[in-house]
Amino acid sequence: MPSKPSEPRSKPSHKTKDAAATPAENGDSVALGNLLSILDLEQLEVNLFRGRSPQQGWQRVFGGQVLGQALVAAVRTVDAERVAHSLHGYFLLGGDPKVPIIYQVERVRDGRSFTTRRVTGIQHGRPMFAMSVSFHVEEPGLDYQAEMPKVPMPEELPNEAQLKAKLLPHVPDNIRSYWERERPIEMRPTDLSRYVSRDKRPPEQYIWMRASGKLPDAFPLHQCVLAYASDFSLLDTALIAHGKLMFDKDIQLASLDHALWFHRPFRADEWLLYAQDSPSSHGARGFCRGSIFTREGVLVASVCQEGLMREMKASE
Repeated sequence: MPSKPSEPRSKPSHKTKDAAATPAENGDSVALGNLLSILDLEQLEVNLFRGRSPQQGWQRVFGGQVLGQALVAAVRTVDAERVAHSLHGYFLLGGDPKVPIIYQVERVRDGRSFTTRRVTGIQHGRPMFAMSVSFHVEEPGLDYQAEMPKVPMPEELPNEAQLKAKLLPHVPDNIRSYWERERPIEMRPTDLSRYVSRDKRPPEQYIWMRASGKLPDAFPLHQCVLAYASDFSLLDTALIAHGKLMFDKDIQLASLDHALWFHRPFRADEWLLYAQDSPSSHGARGFCRGSIFTREGVLVASVCQEGLMREMKASE
């Protein structure tokens, strides 16, 4: 791996300020079109935005949706030449998908090189999410990155249809229902046994992912889509050490916080490897980490998350 990795072959543009204002060129991907629609927040006032949730029968709002929408709100208050390089969010209350989320942006600081925003998501008159986002002007500097793990390339793995054919006959109804839905993010796990095995194994997994259709070139949009996708499977990694599955009824799972660092340019509609591991679970909490690489081995983002992993009794 070279010490100075090359840029992605197709570099997104930084010129578009509104992160989700342009429709996707996404072919027949209805799910991706719906995702971009919910990322296109309605501006109510200066620093005040309204987001909605898809009506798919979920009891709570998906955490990745809140991450993506809050990042959109922050981006729309910052000059276009400043790019988000890190975000740190806390999930305070479970989101209600039946009502909109109001995002209030506080302009904490506008410095010469860095800009800081604080975003609060509000429902039913109470904060349900809080996030800080830092933006940075582009400048040269020292360059180094870790190597990408050696895993099969996405073309060597089952596609969506093949994955469903192999997996769905062998999983519980709730997992089957999840995989049968059309999703805005296509995922190709390198090891399908994770979804059916109860073996206790080292808590790590590798998943190739990309948006299920072509996205506009605006780089902030690609960041928001990646923020959305980064919450999909990360907490599940901590369950592997315990032989548990994400939809087990005797485990209560909920994201508590989520941190994401953007290192280098990328496209969210091209294959990205999400390499995940979990170094600790203790006190009803699991801690997970993720590194996101392009197929050329360029490290583009890093993720950390802690989540609630509470064992439930039969009567609960």
